[in-house]
Amino acid sequence: MNTVTRDGPVAMVTGAGSGIGRASALALAVEGFRVACADIDEPSARETAQRIVTAGGQAVALRCDVTREDDCAALAAHTTERWGRLDAAFNSAGIAGYPLRTVEYSLAQWQRVLDVNLTGVFNCLRHQMPAMKRGGGGAIVNTASIMGLRGSLGGAAYCASKHGVIGLTKVAALEGGRDGIRVNALCPGYIDTPMTTGAGSIFSQKKLDASVARGAIRRLAQPEEVAAMVVWLCSQQASYVTGASFTVDGGVTIS
Repeated sequence: MNTVTRDGPVAMVTGAGSGIGRASALALAVEGFRVACADIDEPSARETAQRIVTAGGQAVALRCDVTREDDCAALAAHTTERWGRLDAAFNSAGIAGYPLRTVEYSLAQWQRVLDVNLTGVFNCLRHQMPAMKRGGGGAIVNTASIMGLRGSLGGAAYCASKHGVIGLTKVAALEGGRDGIRVNALCPGYIDTPMTTGAGSIFSQKKLDASVARGAIRRLAQPEEVAAMVVWLCSQQASYVTGASFTVDGGVTIS
């Protein structure tokens, strides 16, 4: 792990308790970031933070329900009060939704997916961007999906929420540019995470196998492979990149 100094960069990650969020928090720490690990599942966030600390980095774990603006405000405030700045943020928290046809969705089910996946990103941006502006700029990565670029049967709310994240990302990039804030969207494909392959996944093994087989690489990605893109987008190597959407999908969307 790179040496973390008192003046080193600071990152905030939501959904840091598992999957892509956890992998990205760990990868950012390797690059020298001090990391605020946030998740609605606080014990999982603490486990991620402890892995960073054990490896010689600096991290703090915080409970955050991204559907609650007060939680998102407190997360930004705690991070900047602890370390004095915010340089990067990865808004990874999200849920898969329900495998239902549009007419089968209840309004409550629809709203739940939009609240977490889209309004959750909005709530985070509202407090991350002012914190970064005070520090002279920063980089934000929002988790969309390849389903934000296409449609999927049974994915009405999920697809709508992820299309929305991409649109919100473009607007935030336009607004943040003059303040030195870059905002990009990440569009993962089929990743070996609890959401995709865990007990509560909406995918049957047959459907997952068929989806992966359509890609060029023809396998599930590991979370660390997606985290590498997050790290790059948060780095100065991506200093001229904003308002863009990046697929990390093994070639599924080109098939």
